[in-house]
Amino acid sequence: MPYRWLRSTIAHMIIVLNGYPGVGKLTIGRELAKMLEGRLLDIHSVYNVAIALTEFKSPAFIETVEQIEAIAHQLILDLPAGQPVVLTTVLTGTDGWGQQEWQRIVELGRQRPPLCVVHVNCDLEENKARIAAEDRILKLKLQDPAVAERNQLGAERLLGHDLELLFELDTTGMKPADAARAIASWARDIPRS
Repeated sequence: MPYRWLRSTIAHMIIVLNGYPGVGKLTIGRELAKMLEGRLLDIHSVYNVAIALTEFKSPAFIETVEQIEAIAHQLILDLPAGQPVVLTTVLTGTDGWGQQEWQRIVELGRQRPPLCVVHVNCDLEENKARIAAEDRILKLKLQDPAVAERNQLGAERLLGHDLELLFELDTTGMKPADAARAIASWARDIPRS
C-alpha cells in the first residue's frame, strides 16, 4: 500500500541509491518507488542499450550512455512537481568519466532539488551471494563473486560522501521493504527549501 502521507512530505525529491553491484539497489529502489508512488530509473535501464550494442567503456559505450542519460534526465525534469524519483547507480572514485556522470546527477539535483544520496552496502558474504544470484544474468548484471570481494576489500569510495543529504545504509540481513522504509523515514525528515 502506498504511503500517501509520506509522498506528500517527500514530493519532488530525487533519491540516488549508490552502491556496488549486488548490494540490493534495484530491489530496494522498486520498493521505495512503490512506497512513494514515485518513479524509478535503474542504472541498467540506461546502460543496457550500450552494453548490448557497444564494447564496455569504449568511446561508443560512453557516448551511448550519455545520450540515453540526457533523455532520461530531461524526462525527470518534465515530471510533475510532486513526483519523487529514485535513481540507482554505482559511481566511485576519481576517473574522469565517473566524475562527469556524477556531475550530471548533481546538476539534475540542482535543477530539481533536493538531491538525496543513499550509500547502500552489505557485508561481504551476503554481497557475494547476492551478486551470484541467477536472475541477475537476465538483467545483464555482473554475477562474479570476485567482483564483490574486490569492491569490498579495496575499491574506491562511493561518490556523494561530500553531500549534505547523505544516508549510509547497511542492508545486511535486511528485507528490501525494510530498507526502503528506513530510507523513506530518513528522507521524510529532510528540511525542504
